[in-house]
Amino acid sequence: MKLLHQLGAFLGVGGDRSADPTRYVALADGLVITETHAEGWFVLASSNTDLMAEAARDAELDEAVSALSRLLSGSDVHLKVLWSPLSAADYLEEAGTLFTSGQWQEWAQTRVDRLDDIALPARHLLMGVRLTERTGQAAAAGRRGVSEGLGVATTGVGARELARLDASMRRLGRLLEATPWRAQPAAVEMLAWMIAREQHRTTPLPSPTKGLIMGSKLTTLTRGRILPYPDHVRFVDAHGVTTAWVALLTMTGFPETLESPGPGEWLRTLSEITYVPEIDDDDLVVDIDPASLILPVSPEASLRFKVLPKRTAMSKAEEVRRRAKEQRRSAGQHSAEDPGRAVEETEGVMAGLLRDMSRHDVTLVEDHPRLIVTSTVGVEDLRARVDATVAHFGGIGIEVGVGAEEQREMWMEAQAGDRLRVPDLGHVRDVTALAGSWWWGGAHVGDDQGPITGFLTGSTPGTFRLDVTMGSERGDATTTALIGRTGRGKTTAMMMTMLDAAFRGAFVLALDFKGDLDGVVSAGRRFGLNAHLIETGPRFAGVADLFRLLDKEGSERAQIEVPAQLGIAMPPHLRARGAETPVQHAVNQVIAEGEPATWKVIDRLRTSSDPLSRETGEALYELAQTGIGAPFMGRPQEDAVPLSPEPGIWVVQIPGISLPGATDTREDWNVLQRMSVALMHSMLAYGITTAGRKDLRNLRKVVAVPEVHVLTATREGASFLEYIARVGRALSTALLLDTQDPQSLNKLVGVIEQLSTVIGFQLTHAEQQDAMAELLGLPVDAHTRAHIHSIGIGPDGEVRHGHSLVRDRRFNVATVQWDIPTEELVKLLDTTPRADRSDDRQGATV
Repeated sequence: MKLLHQLGAFLGVGGDRSADPTRYVALADGLVITETHAEGWFVLASSNTDLMAEAARDAELDEAVSALSRLLSGSDVHLKVLWSPLSAADYLEEAGTLFTSGQWQEWAQTRVDRLDDIALPARHLLMGVRLTERTGQAAAAGRRGVSEGLGVATTGVGARELARLDASMRRLGRLLEATPWRAQPAAVEMLAWMIAREQHRTTPLPSPTKGLIMGSKLTTLTRGRILPYPDHVRFVDAHGVTTAWVALLTMTGFPETLESPGPGEWLRTLSEITYVPEIDDDDLVVDIDPASLILPVSPEASLRFKVLPKRTAMSKAEEVRRRAKEQRRSAGQHSAEDPGRAVEETEGVMAGLLRDMSRHDVTLVEDHPRLIVTSTVGVEDLRARVDATVAHFGGIGIEVGVGAEEQREMWMEAQAGDRLRVPDLGHVRDVTALAGSWWWGGAHVGDDQGPITGFLTGSTPGTFRLDVTMGSERGDATTTALIGRTGRGKTTAMMMTMLDAAFRGAFVLALDFKGDLDGVVSAGRRFGLNAHLIETGPRFAGVADLFRLLDKEGSERAQIEVPAQLGIAMPPHLRARGAETPVQHAVNQVIAEGEPATWKVIDRLRTSSDPLSRETGEALYELAQTGIGAPFMGRPQEDAVPLSPEPGIWVVQIPGISLPGATDTREDWNVLQRMSVALMHSMLAYGITTAGRKDLRNLRKVVAVPEVHVLTATREGASFLEYIARVGRALSTALLLDTQDPQSLNKLVGVIEQLSTVIGFQLTHAEQQDAMAELLGLPVDAHTRAHIHSIGIGPDGEVRHGHSLVRDRRFNVATVQWDIPTEELVKLLDTTPRADRSDDRQGATV
């Protein structure tokens, strides 16, 4: 028998090459059960490693090495890295649970259409661990042919065996959950998809019965036809049409050392492999974007490995060391007396490895990596993808080649529940080399659910989600800061976030100091939202009257706030003469008469018999005729739309204000500064009272402040921001901040402590870069400064609008491209004077 086995190996049919295909018996959550054995299957989470600090990377790598050595020692493990097209239609279904206001269906459909255009692939990480051999099933398999011939064959798994296997799987799962992979049992639907997709057929997946897929339902998953060729296999559908061309590649050679981060992450870099397909001249247009011709290859990985028990690993290492030592001694006894550098190095390396294994949690692993390249276009396209994959790994010193004449065996080997069929193409190395491939590494940032606002631009593709209104419901901080120099897309990103919040039924109040947020109102109206633009000037006289804004709080609050506001606005010489007393008297009289208003207070002062009151009234009346004075103390027009705390977008545009510095005394303020502070007094009081109203606690609220450095320069503004940030969670109020000055923001401790999300765009000044690095949680060093400097620059050196660094609520950091789904929306949100609001359905980035 041994002779036959050796002869088979010599002829290329040894080992398990000629074994029968796997026959599945049952699928359940976390379980793949075949006739001969059972495997536990787990979904692995991705880790955010692209911008991870070096110390954190080293710590996570050590955890992975320890997990491999302790938890999986002696187990047969099958690791799969799979890709699937992002199902954009799922977002439309999810939108029904997210959005409630306006024409949200159309809003969600624009995002779905955009996702279909981008066609982002989604990565899936799955790990299968053999749990046990099925006692007696191997012998039963030998009798299967007779039973099937008589028509009495039965397949299935008993309840007792299923319960035992489920318990074993979950025990292992609890251990793997504490690893960097955060493993979870794979749902039975995921396992059915994993198995069925290998047939490249479009038949619908069977639904499980009581959590199980067995019998005829299981048979349909593997019903397919493949045609093996020397360098690939072809899949044929029921009509005889080829549906896919697949090539299995082997990784036959690795360098002695690989760096991580860097080329050593050979499994993480799968998503970085691209190629340029052959395109007919008729399909090329004059203005085609060259970047659109570069497509991802998305090769998948099937890696079977076994971590050797430490005693076995040390025995293998000792055997190699001993052989090298004998060769060295043998060479020394001959005339050459030169054992060769390779022999000496081998002896030294093995001695060092033995020392590490005895002192540390290090052992060896035997692994058999395979890469799977797929094309649904044709065999020439497949070969172009294969060439790109081979070239990519060749560039980092890894030898990759097509598994010639063994495509069928390798394809069967890559199936879940199968076995190692080509054992002579493996490697033995320490577990650190395997863990250093970082199969679970990549880019991951943002919320798990919520509106999609962009996509990741790191080493792994994916969507970026941000829901600024969810902080209160999570019991978390509610402040989001957008930081960067002008013209990089931060204000446009804020407007997209405001729109998503408004579609979620939130009251969104924006204090627009720069005067370029009118586009968000136009966009809101376009999609049926309740959106209003309030500007300074006589046309909007009285809209910021504190009597109107604070009516729900009762006259007691306005009785204090209105005199304080008018005291700020009046000339200093009148205040020095005691004008605040007649102002308070007039306020009290107006309140007593009912339906109070600030303009009525001024009229009462003007008609008073007291000279000081009349002089104060005349001064305030003249100031009320100005563009800044009219909103808070002017007489409103009949068609004026008041600020109202109801779902929708309310943009208060006050671009002409000039606030004094925090160190300026009131006596030094000029007229414009006094009026600016008085108007801001209205807006801040309104923001605070609206956020704190008990009857509005269940209403989602968002306060957006672009150019926030205008507020941070004043004591009143800084106090307002810190108050909203601190109480936002309790009052269901989110705070959106847009600034070019992270240094000033860093000084507001009350705001910094409440930051949930930080979005950083390009900055060029070193001190500002360091301040933003602190907010992002990145190392403050030259590397981070260079990254922040280059974040908004494309490969051609031009500005890349909307490209940013994002730190989410879990303190993950990754690069994100903010995305506007249609060209029509791009024009509506344009913050430049050239805004063109025509309707064009093309997508574009911020």
